[in-house]
Amino acid sequence: MKGLSSAWRHEAAFRQELLLIVLLMPLAFFVGDGLNQILLLMVISWLVVIVEILNSAIEAVVDRIGSEHHELSGRAKDMGSAAVFIALMLNAIVWGALTGRNLLAWW
Repeated sequence: MKGLSSAWRHEAAFRQELLLIVLLMPLAFFVGDGLNQILLLMVISWLVVIVEILNSAIEAVVDRIGSEHHELSGRAKDMGSAAVFIALMLNAIVWGALTGRNLLAWW
């Protein structure tokens, strides 16, 4: 639980993504058509938070090692950020696809 507490205190992106989760979780019940879609929307949303925590951990370790610029440190941070970006894009694609599909079917 220290990890969650630390992420909450020190990572603005983590707090923003949790706010997004609070908004999206109830919406999943309206957007999702059946249990499988609802669970997919919830899991893909939590994936963003998980990847953000891992990225924050990578950044903390790199910063702990030293403040001088090193190519490998930069690569590690860049790859962590890329993982967060991919998780966010995957989240947007799944939410967009299911929302669009279910709206068209409803119409």
